[in-house]
Amino acid sequence: MVRTLTVTAGTGRYRIEVLTTLTAEGLIVQILGGEKPHVGAVALALPRPSLSSPGKLRASTTVVPLYGHRDDEIARPAAEKLAVACAQPVVVVAGVHIEAATREDIEILVANVSEAVEELTRLVAAEQSRK
Repeated sequence: MVRTLTVTAGTGRYRIEVLTTLTAEGLIVQILGGEKPHVGAVALALPRPSLSSPGKLRASTTVVPLYGHRDDEIARPAAEKLAVACAQPVVVVAGVHIEAATREDIEILVANVSEAVEELTRLVAAEQSRK
């Protein structure tokens, strides 16, 4: 069964939307926001046993950023967090942009992405516990 979830964080030009499709064998996540949502990077995280901490999961991740984009800096940690938390493969497509962004603008956007991914992690865990 396929199910969708949407989580938002922030307002105005700092608004982040995280659109997620839950499948039986993984999550497909879109992280979009700012003034110009777009495709900036794609990350695929695959959960695996930790090499240094037996009994724990880690993620092996492949990231493809578009040339000149830095959206991989939000795609990778989101994909890894969700893959480990859900023990499933996760694909994240990220594109967040504010024109001529200041360091403060970027910090606000990153914080909003983090907040939205935390909420998504809780929602997915609740979905999995219902099974």
